[in-house]
Amino acid sequence: MADSTGYLWLKTLHVIFMVAWFSGLFYLPRLFVYHTHTEEPNGYKRFNLMEWRLYYAITWPAGVVTTLCGIWMLYLQPERLAQPWLYGKLALVACLWVFHISCGYYLRHFQQQTNPKSETFYRCYNEFPTVILCLTIYLIMFKPSFSWLFPTAS
Repeated sequence: MADSTGYLWLKTLHVIFMVAWFSGLFYLPRLFVYHTHTEEPNGYKRFNLMEWRLYYAITWPAGVVTTLCGIWMLYLQPERLAQPWLYGKLALVACLWVFHISCGYYLRHFQQQTNPKSETFYRCYNEFPTVILCLTIYLIMFKPSFSWLFPTAS
């Protein structure tokens, strides 16, 4: 099925939901930046609602579907597991999930009005998914062998 139309549809869904997932992970910390300055009760409630919807109605489903499509593609093409670059990609996906869950941690603090972080923290925090995306695209496009890490036996 690796070259079939079905596999291409699966790959297409993987990319579409990956874009949605990253969009949510780019935007949610940006909302946190603005939320740190909100003191007016209605504005605070509005940010809580926007963040909750983004996280639970968009970002979570997109992350789950992206991951499930990726697992399904590996099931259909297990030979990919012999490629060292894929392990880098999987490690980056794991890092992205840690970031995703940490967003939920901060979201809960905003919901409880106990935000522990500053605007500056969220501005820096907001850059993490960009780094993950750039590294992931590099691995997918160049498929490095990491020969320095995995030397071939002579």
